[in-house]
Parts: sequence; structure tokens; C-alpha cells
Amino acid sequence: MDHFLYRNGVLHAEDVPVPQIAEAVGTPFYCYSTATLTRHYRLFEEALEGLDHVVCFAMKSNSNQAVIRTLGNLGAGMDVVSGGEYRRARAAGVPGDRIVFSGVGKTREEMRVALEGGIRQFNVESEPEMQALSEVAVSLGVAAPIAIRINPDVDARTHEKIATGKAENKFGIPIARAREVYAEAAALPGIEVVGIDVHIGSQLTQLEPFEAAYLKVAELTRALRADGHEIRRLDLGGGLGIPYTQSNEVPPLPMQYGELIKRTVGDLGCEVEIEPGRLISGNAGILVSQVIYLKSGEGRDFLIVDAAMNDLLRPSLYAAHHDIVPVIEPAPGAEQAPYDVVGPVCETGDTFAKQRNLPPVGPGDLIAFRSAGAYGAVMASEYNTRPLVPEVLVNGDQFAVIRARPSFDEIINRDTIPEWL
Repeated sequence: MDHFLYRNGVLHAEDVPVPQIAEAVGTPFYCYSTATLTRHYRLFEEALEGLDHVVCFAMKSNSNQAVIRTLGNLGAGMDVVSGGEYRRARAAGVPGDRIVFSGVGKTREEMRVALEGGIRQFNVESEPEMQALSEVAVSLGVAAPIAIRINPDVDARTHEKIATGKAENKFGIPIARAREVYAEAAALPGIEVVGIDVHIGSQLTQLEPFEAAYLKVAELTRALRADGHEIRRLDLGGGLGIPYTQSNEVPPLPMQYGELIKRTVGDLGCEVEIEPGRLISGNAGILVSQVIYLKSGEGRDFLIVDAAMNDLLRPSLYAAHHDIVPVIEPAPGAEQAPYDVVGPVCETGDTFAKQRNLPPVGPGDLIAFRSAGAYGAVMASEYNTRPLVPEVLVNGDQFAVIRARPSFDEIINRDTIPEWL
């Protein structure tokens, strides 16, 4: 469910007509719903009720500080994967003890910043990283809390570019070596082992891969405790998918996911951490664009819009589907026609949809790409010297620009021409 609905024939973001926002900020722009963000976060809180738990939002899905503060004010922790995301979380008011630092390539400088600023735990991905963290922690005279990310070799049954739990993926330590690596961790100075971490992928639409991974985590927990380790936290990652289309395939609900967690690891007495991103922010956002031209091609028609692959990369990168709807509601029974929906970037890959059936739209009309709140603005670029898309947050009948569109002068003046030129 989201809060982008037609009212009196006009698409609204909560109580704000989308054309009103377009008139104020121009197109294209991202628009997020506070009500949807809040609802989706609370679904996970309800799903884990009865368990000692922390819901850490995966900031890589949407790292705007207004979004982070909205969720942080509800009690959410944050899962960060870079020093920049750590700084964003702190700037948004999230305390260090609610921040989990994940990622395969943490630098010593990033470790230092997090240790000095406060951190809930590091999810360690490799032995060299663990050694580096030990040295940084010792130099600061502190102990770094860690969970070691194990790779359970479980097929997440998702797109190959967002699967992370197979043996051939770059993430984590093979589960067969886990006891050995935990023994190494226990012997290192400046390291405090607090738990186990696992994350098998993103946009999962079935529960079976989660169950296979979590049962392996439960077995490993018992083995590590038998080895003398105090395992008090289980970081179970994120990855629960969302419905990008109106098809009959509906991903599992957070409540079903919570029941699975309780069934597989609930008897271990561990604090549970989960790191949802897409399911919290994905359907909480839309990308609004304006039609520039209708172009007739050889055997097909093109709908050329002012958004492009640099604004929303997912269709080009993953061949991902986003529902596309007109902002002005079509008349009942309006005849549809197939279009290739494309942007103005000089790349054939700048294509949002091929032969997508759409109701009548023409130059100047507004359209909305649904389910664009995750991995949209965060992956945007200024390719072709196109300004980054502004972001807008709606709260009831109010809206605010939470990232402005930069001017061309601001973009161009970032360059420095050497004196010899």
C-alpha cells in the first residue's frame, strides 16, 4: 500500500496534488510520502513484536537526510555501507549506538570515524578487514563490537546483480570457515565479538531462501556458543521484495517474514537485527516526469520524457520494471496503445519501458514512475550534464524540497581549469 492515489481525477501524494508540486519545483522530481515511510517501518516493528529487536533501515536504498530523520524519529536504526552514509545518519540525528556499519571495503579512516563517533557494530566481511579494525581500535584505546558476515551459500532466487549469499559472491566468509574465523576474532585485541551477520540478497519474493539461511545461522550460533563465544545478536540482513507490477505475484508480507524469524531463530535468546530498505522506501516514492514529444518510429511509437537513465538507473541497469501512470487519471475504458518510454540521454539504454501499453498522453502531460523511492535518487548522476533531480517530501497537506535541483552554474563551476590552459 502507498499514499499516491487519484482524487477527483488527479494523482495526489497524500493530500497534495502532484501537479501543484510540479509547478513549484519543475520536472523531473522525486516525491516521497511520510505516511508510507511510517506505515512500512511500523509493519516491521509489529512483525517482530515479542522479540528483542532493532529495525535498521538500509540507507543505500534512500539516504536523504529528511527520510533518515523521519525514520530515526520513529526509533529506527540505520544500516550504512560507507563513511559518507555514516556521516549522513549522524547528521540526521541518528545516535551511533543505532548504526550498523556493513560493506566489503571499509577503510581504516571509515573505521576510525565510526569508532570515534559511536557505532552499534561493524559487520566484518573478511579476515584482513578484521585485522585492520583491530589495529584501528587498539590505536584509539577502544573495543570494536563486531558481527562476522557469513556466506551461507544460499540461492536468493533474485536478479544476479543483487544476489549476495552464494559462494561465488564477494560478500562474507564461507560458513564452512566460520568457527575458525571466530576463533581468530576472539584472539585479536580491540575486537569484541557480539554476533553473527548474514544477508543473502535484495528483492526476494519467496521466504524459502531466508529460511534456509536462517536455519544455518541458528546451527552456527549453537556451535559458536559451544566453542565459548558469546553470541548475543543475530543480524539477519534485509532483502524482502516489493511488488513492482500489478501481477499476481505478491511478495511475502513483513508479518510472514517476522513469523519465519521467530520460528527459525526465536528460541536462541538473541537480539535480532534486520535491515530492510526497499520495502520501507520503495513504494514510498515516485518519480514525476513530463512528456516532451511523441515520436513515430519504424513499427513503434516513442514517448520521449524529460526524465532519463541518469535520474532512474534501475531499468537500464537491471531491466527493472516500474509501473508508469499518467498524473491526470484517464477516463474509464480509455483506449491504450503501446509505447517505448525513453529519455533524452544519448544512449540506447536510456529506455524505461518497451512496448508498454499506456492510456492517451501527449506533450506537456505529467507521468509518474511508481515504486521509485528505493535505489532511485541515490543512484542518480549528472551524466550529459543533467542536474540531479530534486527530492520532495510530503507530509499530509504539506510538501518541502529536501534536495534542490542544482543550477548549471553550480555544476559547471565545480570544474577547475589548470593555469596552463
